[in-house]
Parts: sequence; C-alpha cells; structure tokens
Amino acid sequence: MKIGILQTGHAPDNLQPEYGDYTDFFSRLLEGQGLTFARYDVVDMHFPTSTGDCDGWLITGSKHGAYEDLPFIAPLEDFIRDAYAADIPMVGICFGHQIIAQALGGKVAKFEGGWAVGRQTYDWDGQRIALNAWHQDQVISRPADARVYGTSAFCENAALVYGRRMFTVQAHPEFDADFTEKLANVRGEGVVPADQLNDMRGNLSKPVDNHYLARQIAQFFKSRELT
Repeated sequence: MKIGILQTGHAPDNLQPEYGDYTDFFSRLLEGQGLTFARYDVVDMHFPTSTGDCDGWLITGSKHGAYEDLPFIAPLEDFIRDAYAADIPMVGICFGHQIIAQALGGKVAKFEGGWAVGRQTYDWDGQRIALNAWHQDQVISRPADARVYGTSAFCENAALVYGRRMFTVQAHPEFDADFTEKLANVRGEGVVPADQLNDMRGNLSKPVDNHYLARQIAQFFKSRELT
C-alpha cells in the first residue's frame, strides 16, 4: 500500500543531518507495517497531481499554524476535502490533525492554557497511553463528522476519527525522547516557559506508546478501523 506523506513543515536545519526531515520520521515509525511511501513537500508548494496518486495520505506536523495566511494552506484544505469526498484514507499528525479539522469545518486556535511539550497521557478510547507532544494550537471546535477518540484534561480533542475516512492525532508518535529534547533546545528556549521545559526534560525517560500508534495508523490505512 502506497502512502503519500504530505510534508507541511521541516525539521530544524541543524537536526536534519542526524534525524532527517519529517518524512523520514514517519518512514521510520511505520517501518515493517507493509507500507511504501512517496514524499510531497506541500509546504514548498509541491503537491500531488491527484488524490488518487496514492492509496492513502499522511499529513505531518509543522511549525506553522493552520489559520496562517500561507500559500500552501488553501490548496491543502482543498486536497483534504477532495480526499474525504473520494473516500481515500488520511491520517493527520499535530498540524495535520489541525488542518484536517479546519478544512472540514472545525476551528483551530492558540490554546489559552498554554503549551503541551514532552510526554503527555491520554484517555485513548478507554485505554491510558502516553505520547510526546509539542503544541500550543489545538482543535477547539471539531467538525460535525468527527468523533473524539483520544482526550486529556489539557487537550479535549487529542485524537479524532472521521468514520472510516480519517484518523487524526494531536501528539507526535514519530518523536522519541532524544529528538524531543533537542527540539526543546532549538525551538523551545525563550518560547515555552522555562519551568515547563525543565519538567518536560525530567519526564523524557518515561516510556511512550509510539509503537502502539504505529500499528494503529497502519491498521487504519489498511482496514479503515481502529482496535
């Protein structure tokens, strides 16, 4: 099954020699799941010719806000709506989670409660899981077709399911502890409160459920279901 990764931002330049760009993160996360990948840097206006070019689509995270007036936002929203109408499965992560909600009638905004950085715990359809997160923006109003699949006290709409068509996650299952710490050094200092960054660093050694999310994402692409 061929998955098109729609890259909506780039990893920090000084971290790319070690980690690659965000497309590489998802290739590693989903390795061994029977998927192949094609890359489209939509943030740089490199779009697929059609929603039918791949069997499914994955939208990455980004430093940008879904509500920003940037050239790639409107065509990406059109692509999301076209994929939804064509019943082609799509997964969104962080910014991808937000832009899908916005394209389908939801609202995204900076959360008044501040930032979520590092390890967070969620109620995941009745289970308790942990994932690394990095966001201030949230889906504050979800589309009519969206069902809450994951939630927390900090982030009400932490994961959404749109029937058998789309599965979106606010957190970052592609981020391990090492990258999260280095991202904090590069993009967190002076932006995220210092005490919050210190707390984040103190929790990075605790386990997260990235492999579980990898299986869920692959399962959704293949069967349109989550278990």
